[in-house]
Amino acid sequence: MIKSMTGYGDADGELNGVIYIVEIKSVNNRYFKPRIKLPESAAFIEEDIFELLRKDLLRGAIEYTLKLKRISADMLYDINSEALKAYLEKLKEVTASTGISGSLDVSGLLTLPGILEPVLPGEKKAKKVKEFVIELTERAIEKLKQMRVTEGAELLADLKTNCQVINKNLENIRQRKDTVMQDYHQRLSTRTQELLTNAGVKIDEETIAREVAVYAERCDISEEIARLESHLKQFEETCESNGQAGRRLDFIGQEMLREANTIGSKASDVEIAHCVVNIKCGIDRIKEQVQNVE
Repeated sequence: MIKSMTGYGDADGELNGVIYIVEIKSVNNRYFKPRIKLPESAAFIEEDIFELLRKDLLRGAIEYTLKLKRISADMLYDINSEALKAYLEKLKEVTASTGISGSLDVSGLLTLPGILEPVLPGEKKAKKVKEFVIELTERAIEKLKQMRVTEGAELLADLKTNCQVINKNLENIRQRKDTVMQDYHQRLSTRTQELLTNAGVKIDEETIAREVAVYAERCDISEEIARLESHLKQFEETCESNGQAGRRLDFIGQEMLREANTIGSKASDVEIAHCVVNIKCGIDRIKEQVQNVE
């Protein structure tokens, strides 16, 4: 069954006094487009998270966020003493050479490049952190996938409703198309006789039949109806299939609209035109909805 690209999943847990919170949001996109936001101290896990997201989420704009809570200051950043000394020495040189004096602002010094550095965990700690974050990520992905399945069921119900609308109107067109030829034959005969009566001229039935045949050939929509029926069947089958269906459904929707437009342009009949409008409205709704199908 189809799945939506819209979803949300989260997971949290505590490791060594630090609370790790994972949040994953996804919305529709033509491609797999992840955006991973990590604290600097956990940046070494980014590639593993990317691979995990790519394996489980085929399409969509994915926003992944990892937050840390209850962290002491010494666990986040360390001061690069050597870099700080180098800055101070340089400032002394500038002060001595220019004669400019003033007080130093410690908070300002800490904002200089290279002074504050993220504290990276050791090898053993990094391994534990990585395993823990990966576990949380897998839990969050499962929640997101479940939401995608639930949203997909709602999408499927709406798509089926619109398919039924198209089917109903297509059946009306199929029943109407033969009547159109009979009506045209009758109108042509009546109108021709009216125009030629005063002139005392008669037109034979064979000529009228030949004109009706030409009209029937020009306005025949049997092939378009058959193709639209075939596309509709493929669309419904694809909706029930597993895997990535969004792009295929979008393409089938375009082909359905192409056939509907051809039927509307070839069939010179008010009732058929009305049915075509209903069909195109259903197809437009379908094309809008499938943009969110994975």
